[in-house]
Amino acid sequence: MAYASSIWPLAAIGISLLGTIPIMLSGRSPNLRESWTLLIAIGKFLLVASMLPAVLDGASYNFVIAEVFPGVPIALRVDAMGMLFALVASFLWIWTSVYSIGYMRALEEHGQTRYYASFALAISATIGVAFSANLFTLYLFYEVLSLSTYPLVAHEQNAEARYSGRKYLTYILGTSIGLALPAMLITYSLAGTLDFQVGGVLTGSGASPQLLALLLIMFLFGFAKAGLMPFHGWLPAAMVAPTPVSSFLHGVAVVKVGVFSILRVIFHIFGPNLLLEINLGAIITTIASVTLLVASLVALTQDSLKRRLAYSTIGQLSYMILGAGMLSAAGMTGGILHIAMHAFGKITLFFCAGAIYVAAGKKYISQMDGLGRRMPLTYMAFLLGSLSIIGMPPLGGFISKWNLVIGAVNSDQLILLLVLLVSSLLNAAYFLPIVYRGFFAKAAEETTESGIKEAPLFCLIPLGVTACGSLALFFYPDIFLRLAQLALFP
Repeated sequence: MAYASSIWPLAAIGISLLGTIPIMLSGRSPNLRESWTLLIAIGKFLLVASMLPAVLDGASYNFVIAEVFPGVPIALRVDAMGMLFALVASFLWIWTSVYSIGYMRALEEHGQTRYYASFALAISATIGVAFSANLFTLYLFYEVLSLSTYPLVAHEQNAEARYSGRKYLTYILGTSIGLALPAMLITYSLAGTLDFQVGGVLTGSGASPQLLALLLIMFLFGFAKAGLMPFHGWLPAAMVAPTPVSSFLHGVAVVKVGVFSILRVIFHIFGPNLLLEINLGAIITTIASVTLLVASLVALTQDSLKRRLAYSTIGQLSYMILGAGMLSAAGMTGGILHIAMHAFGKITLFFCAGAIYVAAGKKYISQMDGLGRRMPLTYMAFLLGSLSIIGMPPLGGFISKWNLVIGAVNSDQLILLLVLLVSSLLNAAYFLPIVYRGFFAKAAEETTESGIKEAPLFCLIPLGVTACGSLALFFYPDIFLRLAQLALFP
């Protein structure tokens, strides 16, 4: 693999970090503030995308920010795995910014300048995690993301929002400081480095299988943004945040940062060969399978649309970790691919939930009978997003789930094949009735619902784009498939 020292990774992170300044200064002019937000979002995506051709050719961009400890710098590296995540996050931030304009203005939300500035900080930290060259750098950006998203979770500033914000920080900071940080220190003492290396840095460390098993568990639960049970309670609680926050941070950025961090540990700290040698993949797949199935069952019981989506997210994140734990080529590829496929499908569903709230003021599924006839575009987008999450062709989610199925078969883990099939049926059971009720159920108060129509265009266009994106990824998955394969076999 060719390595090139370049300022571009730092620029991709820094553009939104520095962008908080004009956003804050233009707070009294909403049009100017939101123009800055969109300009920065587009610029960020273009900076990330500009590095894609070289990464696809097997190159890697590197930049050392500072040497903090001997052999442990704050350093950036753009490789295939980081590029996949950064490409998805930066592209979807553009549409989340557009959506935020329609949502926040329509509901006349307070604190919009703080909201946009916090969002810019959060996306900076997200790309920082994607482009981290070692575990130390990743941990720093992980914590920055935790702190920068607190104002977004607690945005409403009422008692429920403050409680949810405290719960969020308790779970996220408590696990990262109490579990991930000690695990990182133990890793350094064993390997003498925290660099991400193909094949892992713990191979040949001489550590006992028992210590390595403990270390793996500390990492799995230490990065609690991944939502593995029992450290998942922050995610449903965070649904008190405005829907654009739920859409992006809890459908794309925050939760995917947790999964991405775990995948880095599995692939580049332990390494698949070491995990196979001492049979630690079973720990990963067991925890992921339990989370996946339990979260899907709980989702069935939720009447709040956002909470149902939240529990769905908890389950879907475990698909990614399950794939990595299979330790087969197809399974690991499917796990990485699901980062992109799930992101497009789930952000579509959250966008639709917000559009329904803006247009109809409805939060609960039991109140949404007949809304599909009033809001057909929104509900068609919801259907496409749902089918992608379920894993039905011709939606992108089918590609990643197909790889997971092949991975389970190739690794002779037929119990995991059963888990995948049962969970997909549960996905259908908690999503498709929402669409059916929207289009075919009779509204309890038909006259009251007669004035409802589609949400404003700034809400409608983004959900249309992401729904079409889920469809397009079935036919054109090549870029993400190539990046996933390069991440595993550079």
